Amino acid sequence: QVQLVESGGGLVQAGGSLRLSCAASGRTFSSYGLGWFRQAPGKEREFVVAISWSGGTTYYADSVKGRFTISRDNAKNMVYLQMNSLKPEDTAVYYCAADRYARNSYYSRNYDYWGHGTQVTVSS
Repeated sequence: QVQLVESGGGLVQAGGSLRLSCAASGRTFSSYGLGWFRQAPGKEREFVVAISWSGGTTYYADSVKGRFTISRDNAKNMVYLQMNSLKPEDTAVYYCAADRYARNSYYSRNYDYWGHGTQVTVSS
């Protein structure tokens, strides 16, 4: 069992930066693949980025590539999402998710555990 708690969301102007954090509980955290997803009002949840259990492999959605960076610290049971050059279209609730089979998937159905989300709002 893994519990995930996101933090770091907020209101930022376009072009600004935010760093999201996700704190995980559970002794097997380091073996899980992790991902960030987001959901904007009236839209379906969409994939943002995934990272392998070791942190050595990452996959980004085209919409955030070059602007967002995912990282993880298995010693601290933490995963981070550095978001730069934010755009109004990045406004959404951001969710951290864990995949016990570490598939590095962009399908939300492949993730077993989810946080409650943190709101990111980018003003124009």
